[in-house]
Amino acid sequence: MSPNLLSLISLEGKTALVTGGSRGIGKIICLTLAKAGAFVAINYRAEEKAAENVLKVIKEQGGDGELERFDVADPSGVERGVAAIVSRRGSIDILVNNAGIAHDGLIGRMKDEDWNEVLATNLTGSFHVSRAVSKIMIRKRTGRIINITSTAGEIGNAGQVNYSAAKAGLIGFTRALARELAPRNILVNAVSPGIIEGGMGDRLTDEQLDAIRTHIPLRKSGTPEDVAAAVLFLCSGMSDYVTGQTIRVNGGLYM
Repeated sequence: MSPNLLSLISLEGKTALVTGGSRGIGKIICLTLAKAGAFVAINYRAEEKAAENVLKVIKEQGGDGELERFDVADPSGVERGVAAIVSRRGSIDILVNNAGIAHDGLIGRMKDEDWNEVLATNLTGSFHVSRAVSKIMIRKRTGRIINITSTAGEIGNAGQVNYSAAKAGLIGFTRALARELAPRNILVNAVSPGIIEGGMGDRLTDEQLDAIRTHIPLRKSGTPEDVAAAVLFLCSGMSDYVTGQTIRVNGGLYM
């Protein structure tokens, strides 16, 4: 993350909720928003120690936040978690729908539960959290929602029909919600990472990554910090006239 970018952007006084914030891209998004001055609610489902470590680093860097455990696929759990944050903080100004899972496999061998679990977390989970948080933003007539999608949702990946379908759905969800909430001054955008170190790309072998990089014009993988920079821009006043968009952070893999 460029120090110059952070010096231009202040999220002081804002409360941000980041789902799936205990690891990978979500972790770096939490750290980045906290560095910009936001109070960050770090959502996680199972990895409590990892989430605690993210909060520890935030506080060591002079930021502040809290942990909020719930499964985005559980609508009642989402409602309770969001209500708990609002009861302590008064509002949620920024939502980053980052939580995601993958159960890869060829379609002939894919089990129903592998399809259903990926859609429930990656797509329906974003619906659950956005529904709960948008009610708060509508009352305030302001807010930012950023959905983390994927290049897989734009070009498709063999062996990932479930993941690709969920991420493609999230792009459509972003556009529709942006139109719905724009009259209330709530901006909704998506960030679409390509091959990112520490992200889903870590499940690929070195040979697979090398083969993919030959199709990336920049000939390299991205970093979680690259994704977090796009999220930070969309959270800031620098993007006041940007809504319904998908910002691609993929080195040119898909244009």
